[in-house]
Amino acid sequence: MHRGEPIVAVRHDISHKAKKRSVAYCSICNNRIWFGPIRIREPEGVPPPRLDWVLCKECHGSLLYEVRRSPIRTPLRLRIAVGIVAAERWPHGYPSKTQQFASDRRLILFMALSFIVAMLLHLVLIVMVAGLH
Repeated sequence: MHRGEPIVAVRHDISHKAKKRSVAYCSICNNRIWFGPIRIREPEGVPPPRLDWVLCKECHGSLLYEVRRSPIRTPLRLRIAVGIVAAERWPHGYPSKTQQFASDRRLILFMALSFIVAMLLHLVLIVMVAGLH
């Protein structure tokens, strides 16, 4: 590390106590983190709000690479590096064919159910009007 650089607080969640394990998801790629989520908090000196992230090992490795590669030496360096890594690894940034298919399928299912409900409501309305005469 160079002199005068901000220090980034990294904390591994490693405890040997028996506790109820909460499910952690990566703040960047939204994958479930099974073992050892890595919590990162921005250093002092960044503009408010001071952000913190929970990262998986792959995103943490990519983040460290971006931080080391960055020529910026301000406290905002971490936030910029997280933005770069998130732009590359965020699952909805470049949806795959499978994700598009699932999204389209949900839309078609929603439309079909809406049409069925609308037809049933019209049927009930017609039967009620016919019962009045």
